[in-house]
Amino acid sequence: MSGYILSIDQGTTSSRAVLFTREGRVHAIAQEEFPQIFPEDGWVEHNPDDLWGTVLRTCRQVLRENGIGAEELITIGITNQRETTLVWDRQSGKPIYNAIVWQDRRTAGYCESLAEQGLEELVGSKTGLLIDPYFSATKLRWVLDEVPGARARAERGELAFGTVDSYLLWQLTGGKVHRTDATNASRTMLFNIHSQEWDSELLELFDIPASLLPEVMDSAADFGWTDAELLGASVPVQGIAGDQQAALFGQTCFAEGMAKSTYGTGCFFMLNTGDKALRSANRLLTTVAYRLNGTPTYALEGSIFIAGAAIQWIRDGLQLIKGAGETESLAEQTPLDHGVFMVPAFTGLGAPYWNPNARGAIFGLTRDTGIKEIVTAGLQSVCYQTKDLQKAMESDGVRPTTLRVDGGMVANNWVLNFLADILGARVDRPQIIETTALGAAYLAGLQAGVFASLEQLQAMWCCDKSFEPAMSKERRDWFYAQWQEAVRRVQA
Repeated sequence: MSGYILSIDQGTTSSRAVLFTREGRVHAIAQEEFPQIFPEDGWVEHNPDDLWGTVLRTCRQVLRENGIGAEELITIGITNQRETTLVWDRQSGKPIYNAIVWQDRRTAGYCESLAEQGLEELVGSKTGLLIDPYFSATKLRWVLDEVPGARARAERGELAFGTVDSYLLWQLTGGKVHRTDATNASRTMLFNIHSQEWDSELLELFDIPASLLPEVMDSAADFGWTDAELLGASVPVQGIAGDQQAALFGQTCFAEGMAKSTYGTGCFFMLNTGDKALRSANRLLTTVAYRLNGTPTYALEGSIFIAGAAIQWIRDGLQLIKGAGETESLAEQTPLDHGVFMVPAFTGLGAPYWNPNARGAIFGLTRDTGIKEIVTAGLQSVCYQTKDLQKAMESDGVRPTTLRVDGGMVANNWVLNFLADILGARVDRPQIIETTALGAAYLAGLQAGVFASLEQLQAMWCCDKSFEPAMSKERRDWFYAQWQEAVRRVQA
């Protein structure tokens, strides 16, 4: 049978439309970058028109360039940058402020005041999250308080809040549907991950009117139908998951103890904990991995804010390279112990430190330091940060011995060799590294009946290459100790 699954992958720096065959293979991709907005130090915003515009254009492009009509689409899945917060007018669909991006730190002071009031246990016990500007609740409160008239309009029921998936679903359905899935809801700091509903006590704490909130669905569900005028035919949207949960699903980490790490703008290490919502003693997050047939599967997650973005900064900010493709050969020319350590805390430090006030630094510069050393230090910083997360999970009593990796950076063999060495664990790269988009396609395909079961999806996963550790424990520990000292210094 013919027919395709369209996966919308709305990320932090670009939007992509990916066509998958019924067998789960990539048929075609269209991608478009969009600008980042930095109004003040630590603030990060997106123009909502850029998010929607790039999504619509890439969807139309991937269909047009491959001679495929919308009537040939079986279903649509959506995956998205998480925590990014939008508020829009229910009548016009127009946002009342820019999207406040997950990286944004403007509410750090407010978060500190909540922590000082001893509210971390209340929030953590319900949501599995830490009180941090990263999550949506304090961003939403900021919009309601700072945009003139917003709170009064929200209380009158005139406004809608959503993470990016909800906003896109609203636009795709011509304003008919205001829904999200449990994975995205679990990142707002307003959703009780145990009862699987918006939490009235948290809404009161953050002063959020319940009328703003979308309906929470399973990750594979009948979310709604697209407006026929957008793509040329009306298509069902049947899968939604936040990008990291979608990557876990695309990597078919369905068994308890399986783990994946995604290397995009940030780095996100996620371990399936099955039906148990484990609380971390090491400042990792407890989150909904996916929800099927009303039943949640949970995960432990470590979130690193800057991974691929460090290489983007080396390219665009320092202008030391023209493209990320140059980094592998530069690293291959550089001895591992070159002495330079980069801590890319450009928007603070994420797990397990959660220090919004830390700032980036490069240590160990000498007259011998050149482009090669700085680039290599940038690549290594991503691996060291993953080691931080592995150590935290170990302390919580869970240690994945094999890690499935994905994201743009994993095309770099040097990075994966060093990652395996510094973790002391095998690293597996799948044949399809578009696992975030694939996860959304799998969820939509399950709901549409294209795929029969999780077991069928697991059988479709194929390894492209495994990377085994070759570094001695003594040498690994020496490198990691140097990294920890560098991290200590940016927090001093």
